[in-house]
Amino acid sequence: MAGLLANDSDQIDRRTSRSICDAVGERLQQRLRPDPRLPTHLEQLLDELKKCDRDLALI
Repeated sequence: MAGLLANDSDQIDRRTSRSICDAVGERLQQRLRPDPRLPTHLEQLLDELKKCDRDLALI
């Protein structure tokens, strides 16, 4: 890796590097968006958990 850093003419400045990283991150977020809907079984478990929380709040 040190050999790669030895040649200064191949390096880019921090601002350019940050811009590239931001652009790659934005594209990854767009392509890897999770499915907004949960599987039915998970929805049922969450509903059950919410019900338990409400029941505990009444105690």
